[in-house]
Amino acid sequence: MSFQFKILENSRINEIIPLVQELTSFKVSEELLKERFAEMITQNYECAVIFDDENLIGVSGMWFCTRHYVGKSVEIDHVYIDDAYRSKGLGKKFLNWIYEYVKTKGCNTVELNTYVHNYPSHKFYYNEGFEALGYHFLKKF
Repeated sequence: MSFQFKILENSRINEIIPLVQELTSFKVSEELLKERFAEMITQNYECAVIFDDENLIGVSGMWFCTRHYVGKSVEIDHVYIDDAYRSKGLGKKFLNWIYEYVKTKGCNTVELNTYVHNYPSHKFYYNEGFEALGYHFLKKF
């Protein structure tokens, strides 16, 4: 296995859709995801990916902003690694690559949300040194 971590070119953003659809219990159509990702790439969003040779096996969105309480920050979003590649240390390597990348962009903090029912991710992020600071609320109109 030859893993490559990289920033996905905006022109290839739709390649992540199958992985993102695996991540969430919110079912969103491919067409709607294409529309949303097309808009997201215009809003301080970048996408880090993992390739195993030519196969896309991992993804993490990254939202860059400045927050009043921590300064320049990145929020990683929809982090997903294909089931066949989990529990092999790849997630830790991916996040370490992301940490180094976002530092070059001036970020001094990383934030994320994780679904409350996704207990394996909670353990992983605690082991990565993340702290739970609050709740993420959602209200749909």
